[in-house]
Amino acid sequence: MFKLGDKIESALFLGLSMQNVSSELSKSIAIASTPLLEKPLATATLDVQGMKCAGCVNVVERQLQQNPGVKSACVNLVTEVAVVQYVEGEIQPEILADRLTVRGFPSQLRRGSGLNLGPTHLSLAQRHQQLQQQQRRGLVIAALLLIFSGLGHLEHIGGPRLPLISHLEFHWGLATLALLFPGRELLLDGWRSLRYGTPNMNSLVGLGTVSAYLTSCIAFILPNLGWDCFFDEPVMLLGFILLGRTLEARARQRASAALEALVALQPPLARLIGDPQKSEQMGIEIPVEQVRVGEWLRVLPGEKIPVDGTVVAGQSTIDESLLTGESLPIAKQNGDPVIAGTLNQTGVLAMQVTQVGTDTTLAQIIQSVEAAQTRKAPIQQLADQVAGYFAYGVITIALLTFLFWQFWGTHWFPQVLITQSRHGMVMTTSPLLLSLKLAIAVLVVACPCALGLATPTAILVGTGLGAERGLLIKGGDVLEKVQQLTTLVFDKTGTLTQGKPQITDYLVWENFSAPMLLQLAATVEQGTNHPLAQAIAQAAREQQIELQTAQDFHTEPGLGVRAQVDRKRVLLGNQAWLAAHQIVLNPDQQGQLNQLIAEGKTLILIAVEEILAGVIALTDPLRPDAAETIQALQALEIQTVLVTGDQNQVAMAIAAQVGINQFYAEVKPLEKVAILQTLQHQSPAAKIAMIGDGINDAPALAQADIGISLRGATDIALETADIVLMGGHLSDLLAAIALSRATVQKIRQNLFWALGYNAVAIPIAAGCLLPHWHLVLSPAIAAALMAMSSIIVVANSLTLRYQFAALKSEINLK
Repeated sequence: MFKLGDKIESALFLGLSMQNVSSELSKSIAIASTPLLEKPLATATLDVQGMKCAGCVNVVERQLQQNPGVKSACVNLVTEVAVVQYVEGEIQPEILADRLTVRGFPSQLRRGSGLNLGPTHLSLAQRHQQLQQQQRRGLVIAALLLIFSGLGHLEHIGGPRLPLISHLEFHWGLATLALLFPGRELLLDGWRSLRYGTPNMNSLVGLGTVSAYLTSCIAFILPNLGWDCFFDEPVMLLGFILLGRTLEARARQRASAALEALVALQPPLARLIGDPQKSEQMGIEIPVEQVRVGEWLRVLPGEKIPVDGTVVAGQSTIDESLLTGESLPIAKQNGDPVIAGTLNQTGVLAMQVTQVGTDTTLAQIIQSVEAAQTRKAPIQQLADQVAGYFAYGVITIALLTFLFWQFWGTHWFPQVLITQSRHGMVMTTSPLLLSLKLAIAVLVVACPCALGLATPTAILVGTGLGAERGLLIKGGDVLEKVQQLTTLVFDKTGTLTQGKPQITDYLVWENFSAPMLLQLAATVEQGTNHPLAQAIAQAAREQQIELQTAQDFHTEPGLGVRAQVDRKRVLLGNQAWLAAHQIVLNPDQQGQLNQLIAEGKTLILIAVEEILAGVIALTDPLRPDAAETIQALQALEIQTVLVTGDQNQVAMAIAAQVGINQFYAEVKPLEKVAILQTLQHQSPAAKIAMIGDGINDAPALAQADIGISLRGATDIALETADIVLMGGHLSDLLAAIALSRATVQKIRQNLFWALGYNAVAIPIAAGCLLPHWHLVLSPAIAAALMAMSSIIVVANSLTLRYQFAALKSEINLK
């Protein structure tokens, strides 16, 4: 058991005014965060095309970061997005986009939020159609190239000799057309990258393809040299490359399906009405982007809620599963909030608009998911650095391969120049051709794409899967840290408890009555949005108690509030607050308080002038899944800690009910930060998470390695948190841990495959198995292997859904 200070209740529990809350919060965040920059930073999002591998990502990031005024740049290969932080006034993002375009990466600045909402939802459908057309075209071209080049090989495997296709002139023409048309973009991009000293995957493929084509042209023009013509190699190489990229693009599209499903939730039209009380008035349909705050809308059964708002007439049930992961429909009636994109099921609703455009919950979720898919996991940094030098390394290995077999290998192992066909014919090749084929195979078989796709595809699937389950995870780095979690610190009110306290007892002394206590408390607490203050205000409304006029408010964080009510000084706060004003309890009063405290109730003491008027006791029920979640976390060997501003006895009672052994009581907002710092210093390698929902929790959420908040929390808590549990269930913590572990495991599998593939395939392509096993990779087979390596990485990431389900069942999630 742990205890800090002599004070009970946080400042918010006691009616801290919003002005003082902001002051307190500013001080807290100043302590918990890094110093501010001298000049304000702005963020720009660029849509970047033309990236083919992790080397391209590295090049784009370097190109962006070398511009003056750019502080950081983060590029995602899968989503083709670059997020740039820059100093306002020192550079314009349009200039950054233009410079990338010149370097071969067509880019444009994303205006506004960049979300496909409202009418731009149509452009999303058009983009899908365009992508599908490109994929079909790619499949057709790849199939034609592979079929025609394959037919030319029939006679080499005992098949018939076809009249036209077996002629060398046909293969020369086919190879020429393949390079000029379907391969043109690839070759130009590869040359452009080489020209700027930043070779990429297209550079490697282009070098291999052009080398094979030019060598075959020399052999075709000068037959006296005795060289073999292998025009079919560049054709098959391009065919496999196009086939692989088409299949990879389709797999990437599946990986981003979750985000696109969120985007598709936004309906394009809304039904505007003039009077919400006239049920016969169906209204007129207008584009959703034309809806304004304060207007009234009608939503029929089966329609989606167009924007955020509040129900003003009607009753219905709303399906919020795609946003919150909540499987059961939620009943809605007058005064209840509704969220854009959710499905109205049973009744006709009239709603008043509260948020539109990018301010809606749906838009903010989409923005958060997009940002999460751009933020890199630390494990990806090394992969990107390796990929940045990958092309240089492969070109060097290919050159060494050529030199070795040309000048030494064929002399040491002359048998490699002799092959035997299926017809028993002994065939020989020249050292130059063998060396060239092996060098080309090295260039083609190397795959930086797999390395570049390993992490972002897994994060793309993981964050999208989390969004489907109501887990808003704000970055790949967050996913990686969650699986390293060692300690989870819980706030009490609104986190372990439901955040809906109710008044249970009144202790009345002197000449006061319970209604008088409630009237004074509600008057002094007005303007405060903390759950305790709301409970007092709600009780006053239910009893139809009219509030008095108060003035001269003064609050003291962690203690209480003082105000003038009807020219009398009213003190509202904890026992220490009253003692500071020389108001003490007699033994009988103290005994009554101790009895309520032992029952785990929160107490607010009220004094008028120098007279102790009484006490209001409140209790906040535990969340139904609190104890079960704590037990599951402890089974995962995650230490749980309770931190609360409530009294020691209350904290002890709550901790005992949920099974937490370590707790800190009577903690003020700033002291929460100090506790987290202490825990972090005790074990620097540990990952400490904080889960809370109030304004006073924001500094602690910022200080923690991982900040977690629940749906319904204050805006600043949601903004500060790294993870938001949109379903509002504590058990979603377990789902977040399972998702994190599954995602990181998938990343490791992808990286192991990507690195392992290149470590094995490149030596084989270089001829390591040629002398003893006569095993060699032709350029066409090397291209097929290279294409398959990328497809395997993306396909493996798509299996994350099933791995996540298995891990959930392992930790007994319902």
